[in-house]
Amino acid sequence: MITINIDKAKTVAHDMRRTARLAEFAPLDVKANIPSEAVAAETARQVVREKYAAIQTAIDGAATTDAIKAALA
Repeated sequence: MITINIDKAKTVAHDMRRTARLAEFAPLDVKANIPSEAVAAETARQVVREKYAAIQTAIDGAATTDAIKAALA
């Protein structure tokens, strides 16, 4: 029987979440440095922050690997 360490699975999921978040932030980081686009970029960055905060909460509260997978979907 295969036993899955849920804490390690959560750690891996958080690493995946961080990688995806960084990929979404990359173009916004560039736009944030352009004065005419800075306000819109910061608004978009806040949306990304909220999205990944919800995913983080879902991962932390997951009791099974299926719940972790669902959080990342």
